Amino acid sequence: MSIGEITTLLRGGIFQVLILAGPMLFAALTVGLVVAILQATTSIQEQTLTFVPKIIAILVVLALLGGWMFASLGDYTVRLFEMIPDMAR
Repeated sequence: MSIGEITTLLRGGIFQVLILAGPMLFAALTVGLVVAILQATTSIQEQTLTFVPKIIAILVVLALLGGWMFASLGDYTVRLFEMIPDMAR
């Protein structure tokens, strides 16, 4: 296995992680920003107020995109297992 193939494998793994984690992180970021703006405008400085909406947003994203995430990760895993014989050469 050459350095180029190893780099391609690592790049593919990092890209897969970013694609799978991206929607949840974006939802948490958006909800956190909205809650922070609401807290700033209303002068409510409760620290725990940000956690519940973020958790709910992440669970909603998981419920909506969980099937796609699982299928994408499964396809990537199958591709990795199919590459094992080529790696042994």
